[in-house]
Amino acid sequence: MPAIDSDAIAQVEYEAAARTLFVRFTSGEWYAYLDVPPLTFQRLLAAESKGRFFQEDVRGRYDFVKLDRP
Repeated sequence: MPAIDSDAIAQVEYEAAARTLFVRFTSGEWYAYLDVPPLTFQRLLAAESKGRFFQEDVRGRYDFVKLDRP
């Protein structure tokens, strides 16, 4: 997945079968957000401000795990 134009988010990936959204922040840390609907991922990609969308529509709404990923 290409890099994201955001001050907070560097990259996102999505596994549709697992409904998992992977987010790499500009700090380099990766998180997996669980049971995220495909529409939410599509809306994230289309959002004018990816960081704002993430804050309002993802963070705090979905369970997550921090990943040990390069």
